[in-house]
Amino acid sequence: MIDITLGQYFPGNSFLHRMDPRVKMVLIFLYIFSVFIPQNWVGLGLAVAFLVFVIILSRLPVKLIFKSIKPIIPLVLITSALNIFYISDGTTLFKWGFIQITTKGITTASFIAIRIICLIAGSSLLTYTTSPTTLTDALERLLSPLKVVKLNVHELAMMMTIALRFIPTLIEETDKIMSAQKARGADLESGGLMQRIRALIPIIVPLFVSSFRRAFDLATAMECRCYRGGEGRTRMKQMKMRVPDYISIVVVLAFAAGLLGLNFIFKSVL
Repeated sequence: MIDITLGQYFPGNSFLHRMDPRVKMVLIFLYIFSVFIPQNWVGLGLAVAFLVFVIILSRLPVKLIFKSIKPIIPLVLITSALNIFYISDGTTLFKWGFIQITTKGITTASFIAIRIICLIAGSSLLTYTTSPTTLTDALERLLSPLKVVKLNVHELAMMMTIALRFIPTLIEETDKIMSAQKARGADLESGGLMQRIRALIPIIVPLFVSSFRRAFDLATAMECRCYRGGEGRTRMKQMKMRVPDYISIVVVLAFAAGLLGLNFIFKSVL
C-alpha cells in the first residue's frame, strides 16, 4: 500500500516543474495517446527513449518512478499471460494440451507490457511535478470553455484535485489501520477467499469513517475561510506560456508524427 505514489507531488526546480501546467497536462495526455500509436519495435523504442529523456529532464529520483510502476506489476503479468496463452500465431515453442506458447504470443505480450509501463510512468510525471493547487488552476483553465453550457468548472476541477490529493492520505490511513489490526491479532493473509474478504471488514469500516470525518473537517475549514467557489476569485500566480513551452509543444507533436511515420516504414508486430 505504501508503495502507491499516485497523487503525490515531488518538489523541484527542473524544466518539467517550471513548465506551464496547462501545457504540461495537454502534452502528457498527448504522450499517453502516442504510446498506442507504435505497431513495431522501432516506434516503441522511440517512445521509451522519449520517456527516459523526459524523466531525466524532471530530475526525479529513479526509485520514485519504479514505485509508481510497482503497483501495476500484477496487471502487467496478467495481461502478458493472457496474450502468451491465447495467441496461437507464429512458431510454436511449447504445447501441452490446450496450452500453447508461440513466438507471436511472447512478442505481443512483451510489446503490450512495455506499452502499459510507459503509460503509467508517463502519466505519473504530471502529479510528481505539479502541485495540487497549480493542477486545480490548470484544469479549471482548460475546462473553461465548458462554462458556455453552464457547467461549474471550478467545482469540478476542485473535486478532481481534492480526490487526487487525498489518495496518498487514504493509502497511509489504510496502512495504519492494517498495522493496528495486525497488532490486535487480526489475520489478514491466510485462509480462503471468503475468509480474507471478511477479514477486510475491520479495515474498510474504520477507513470509511475516517474518510467521512476528513471530508466534514475539510468542508468546515473551507466554510470558515469564507470559500465561495471560483466566482470573483483572484490568483497570486498568473499562468503565462513561455518560449520553452511552445518549443515543447512542437517537440511532442513531432514525436507523435514520427511514431505515425514509423508505422508505415517498418513492419507491424501486432
